[in-house]
Amino acid sequence: MRVIGLTGSIGMGKSTIAGMFAHQGVPVFDADAEVHRLQGPGGRALEAIEAAFPGVTHAAGLDRAALGKAVFGKPDALKALERIVHPLVAEAQAGFLRRHRQARRPFVILDVPLLFERGGWKRVDGIVVVSAPLHVQRARVLARPGMTAEKLDAILAAQMADAEKRRRADFVVETGMGRRRGLMTVRRLTTCLSRASVRYCRQCVKSSSTPKRRA
Repeated sequence: MRVIGLTGSIGMGKSTIAGMFAHQGVPVFDADAEVHRLQGPGGRALEAIEAAFPGVTHAAGLDRAALGKAVFGKPDALKALERIVHPLVAEAQAGFLRRHRQARRPFVILDVPLLFERGGWKRVDGIVVVSAPLHVQRARVLARPGMTAEKLDAILAAQMADAEKRRRADFVVETGMGRRRGLMTVRRLTTCLSRASVRYCRQCVKSSSTPKRRA
């Protein structure tokens, strides 16, 4: 079974592309969705989060605004939160991979926002980067409730530059020129990766950018 990492900076359309893979029948592990489950009502991470950051949880789960204030711009606090959440996400991911290996799936998708930044790229067989022009990215993100240019700049500063992600990708899926183009690329990738190696698919799957090997 091939494990394909799916990543992309904020506002690039990664969740949309992940949904397209899922619609094609490809198993997708969504790291962000798993974090939400861990922090939702009855979530396994709540007790430890409350102990580290008193007052940020309630009966309905995590108070995201309160937690955001507790960790935003505070590297030590963010690291403390990651030490709680990341091992639980890794455990869920391992179970996902085990189930689909047993089912003899040809390939699965790991949807991981910080695949490069956290070293996850070392543990996958191929990488799909979702990308869009900068002006499209900024317009998408700044349209979100509560988002400001200052917050966006801080988020981007903590992420690898899009140009570098594209350089390291095996495949690039463009989302700045309409949904249909992205869907066509996803369909080609799904067909090829279901029956061939990543190396072969790099040669036969055409995207708007020439896929390149990781450094």
